[in-house]
Amino acid sequence: MILGVHVSGAGKIYNAFDIANSLGCNTMQIFSRSPMAWRREPNISSEDAEEFKARRKKFKINPVFIHVSYLINLASPDNRLYHGSIKAYIEDMKEAAALGADYIVTHMGSHKETSEDAGIKRFIEALNIILEKTKGSQVGILLENTSGSGSWLGYRFYHHQKILKGLKEKSRVGLCIDTAHAFLSGYDLSTREGLKKMADEIEEMVGIKLVKLIHLNDAADKLGSLHDRHQHIGKGYIGLEGMKRIINFPKFKNIPMILETPKTLPDSDKNNLALVRKLRA
Repeated sequence: MILGVHVSGAGKIYNAFDIANSLGCNTMQIFSRSPMAWRREPNISSEDAEEFKARRKKFKINPVFIHVSYLINLASPDNRLYHGSIKAYIEDMKEAAALGADYIVTHMGSHKETSEDAGIKRFIEALNIILEKTKGSQVGILLENTSGSGSWLGYRFYHHQKILKGLKEKSRVGLCIDTAHAFLSGYDLSTREGLKKMADEIEEMVGIKLVKLIHLNDAADKLGSLHDRHQHIGKGYIGLEGMKRIINFPKFKNIPMILETPKTLPDSDKNNLALVRKLRA
């Protein structure tokens, strides 16, 4: 099983590997910079990048995912935010390449007071620019589904389908499925039928082979609530049996799984990982 957690990249970014290794992880996700601040200067030196790659090799952590800043909005109708987001995304892509990361995970943006179609159009245009400006990069981009709160795109997989159809270069773009987001947006992953229905929809819309990562989270709110709230494995509304089915779902068998569960106690990650391994066994 390819299993890890979102690890803090605070301090020296390469220390994240020590944390992941201490938890028995063989994959991990990080923020390469503060998720709630714009970049003011390069965060990572070439020496730190080399140490990052050395520790990854030492601890055999593979693949490595970087989540983009929450401030980036590639669907925004505000031109200043929109063009600033494109610039920041390109910088993050280049930094991810320097670190040797495999994928950048991104939410699909908010269309604000416009429409879903307008937001999707903006997102496609932004992503085409980003892919062109980073041509030759080995870093992939994963589009994460959302809970559907507010004006955020990505709560249904036809959004992903439309975006992929609009891209000039599709080979570096895939999907990240967040189980809590899916449940909160209305996919009933607490049941066998609901899980199959979501998987069938993904297959029909984009192809299950494009799913490169699963954010494995229980949901802290009711089905279809649209509120983005994660819960510990088995402690939320998806429940223990629902999470067990997801973990053992045949179509997800070889897809890396990353926990973004609450870190309410020092042992929260350790306990959630142990339960996932038990449910898999």
